[in-house]
Amino acid sequence: MKQIMAWMATAATLTFALPVSGGQNDPQLPALFDRLHVAKAAESRAIEARIWELWTRSGNADIDRLMSVGLQAMAAERYQVALAAFSQVVKRAPNFAEGWNKRATVYYLLNDFERSIEDIEKTLALEPRHFGALSGLGMIALALGEEARALDAFEAALEIYPHLPGAETHIRELRDKLKGKGI
Repeated sequence: MKQIMAWMATAATLTFALPVSGGQNDPQLPALFDRLHVAKAAESRAIEARIWELWTRSGNADIDRLMSVGLQAMAAERYQVALAAFSQVVKRAPNFAEGWNKRATVYYLLNDFERSIEDIEKTLALEPRHFGALSGLGMIALALGEEARALDAFEAALEIYPHLPGAETHIRELRDKLKGKGI
């Protein structure tokens, strides 16, 4: 599962053209989220890719270079290099949500769930619509055996992105499991 998470985190962000502006404050995002919420599954993938593209680009060449270094290192499973790059991103651009999200992903891959959760919380404070961070929170909760927390996270992500890959399956399995526990 961790390899899938690492692949998803990097594949959606490595090869996009540099937009005019970016990050969680990009003016294109509200319309994209509106479309994502009502799109059919096939169309939603392209919208998701565009959202990731905007989220990943800060608009600052130095920060974007560090993001690229971190993404390439993460894809190569050089997690300490990725961690160092993303730590520089959050230090230099603390209001750039995707820096926090990518560092949270690396912490997850290193099994440092506490730090991953802290960075996810910062991501969500800056970008409450971040379905990737919510899904990551769900994955951490699953790893920790916190089924109710995982269910909440996946349901929140699905509310934003109704065709989020894997979310419905997790939700269905968690609901069945929690029913058996009397919750």
